[in-house]
Amino acid sequence: MLSHEAQANNNLKVIFIPLSSKSHMMPLVDMARLFSMHGVDTTIVATADNAEIFQKSIDRDFSHGQSIKTHVLEFPTEQVKLPVGNETNTDTPRNLTPKIHEDFVIVQKQIENYLLGLGELEVDCIVSDLCYHGTAEAATKLGIRRIVFTPASVISRCAELWFEQHTAHTEVESDSNKFTIVGFPHKLEMTRSQLPCWMRKPTMFGRIMKVLNDSSRRSYGAVFNSFHSLEGAYEEHYKNAFGTKCWSLGPVSSWVNQDVSDKAERGHKKVEEEEDEDGDLFKWLNSKKENSVIYVCFGSVNKLSTSQLIEIAHALEASSHDFIWVVRKNNDKEGEDEGFMEEFEKRVKESNKGYLIWGWAPQLLILENKAIGAIVTHCGWSTATESINIGLPMVTWPLFADQFFNEKMLVDVLKIGVSVGAKEWRNYDEFGSEVVKRNEIEKAIRLVMENGKEAEEMRLRAKSLSDDAKKAILVGGSSHANLTLLIEELKSLKLQRLNANKPN
Repeated sequence: MLSHEAQANNNLKVIFIPLSSKSHMMPLVDMARLFSMHGVDTTIVATADNAEIFQKSIDRDFSHGQSIKTHVLEFPTEQVKLPVGNETNTDTPRNLTPKIHEDFVIVQKQIENYLLGLGELEVDCIVSDLCYHGTAEAATKLGIRRIVFTPASVISRCAELWFEQHTAHTEVESDSNKFTIVGFPHKLEMTRSQLPCWMRKPTMFGRIMKVLNDSSRRSYGAVFNSFHSLEGAYEEHYKNAFGTKCWSLGPVSSWVNQDVSDKAERGHKKVEEEEDEDGDLFKWLNSKKENSVIYVCFGSVNKLSTSQLIEIAHALEASSHDFIWVVRKNNDKEGEDEGFMEEFEKRVKESNKGYLIWGWAPQLLILENKAIGAIVTHCGWSTATESINIGLPMVTWPLFADQFFNEKMLVDVLKIGVSVGAKEWRNYDEFGSEVVKRNEIEKAIRLVMENGKEAEEMRLRAKSLSDDAKKAILVGGSSHANLTLLIEELKSLKLQRLNANKPN
């Protein structure tokens, strides 16, 4: 029979609970896979539809001898009257958004019931999305630790806490006046219009964020998809501000998604007919010169109005650079020419200048292609870290959530990005009133893609960060060391718990 110490060393069991949103889900699933690669018995809790998005990778890991599995929860489709296939917020129509929130409450209760139904030796630690604040109390009842995960950057989490405690943004005369975020390792200026609505005035979501932050303080610590050379100064700031530990374990995607199949399928339930489409895409991309193509993508949930799509299209044509543009259908009825995008796609296809992808794109494979020279991005943190890992400079275009804070890191701190000048934060399911004009978009694209001292220095900084990202996940690197230390710490905590419960 194994001793308590042997059990602690050989059977550390960690449950990972991602939120039903791809931007939250995929980095935490990558992190769960990372733990299992390092000998941890890992379980991912998800609804059936969400599990299908990543299950092929889990099955591959399991076939390679890793102890990893998925525990499937029943999605309350009938209970909330939500159509099948709307388990994430990626394509959910706006009128159904309240039902997604209703679903979240029910699923969170199912998660808590599942956790509390586990036996004493079935789980040693919970790593759950920031939004599942109830898991902090469940962990306490089980006598184990909860670690909080957020898909955002460390700097954005520090900023969210800062706005709970400071009022500089309320003291400027208007939403367009700049204020300084004091007390940060770098001097950062923003305008009030770039802040989330709940930071500008009291809202229900602001009260929810306070609950989430309070549960983070009660947790053992936090894990981030980042690395020390990227956000080391803000890791220390986070520890001081929240009073808990934190570990940067990134970039997690490049660490676990080294198989071509993992890269090709990440975040998507691939169907057979898409295989041919991907073949056409990479045939086109491989025909282009090195660093000659700009990749344009605004993430899985962002919506752009028809008038904004038209401005982007004109800017891309005027920039004289080849491009790949991932476009999401927006169902926007503005009275604009609804056939514009179809005509645009036909025109750039005939000229061989551009390639449009409608919907999901195999982003990891696209970014690492030698033809890609830069990216136009919404500053979602997963895309930012994936681009940094490759060494790509960025045109930054934040829209919602933490993205304006991420832009500050990319443009003002790291100096690997050029802003299009976006001024308005909006909700993810809204078009917003701001339309960035084609000349501003074109100017930013030319700056990152064309020769010149500023562009060259930006590319050199991006390449240096890429080298740091690759070193971070190697033995002796900062993220590798953090993961090793965290696992050993959790084993030690398990051993203490087993010894405390051992009969005298």
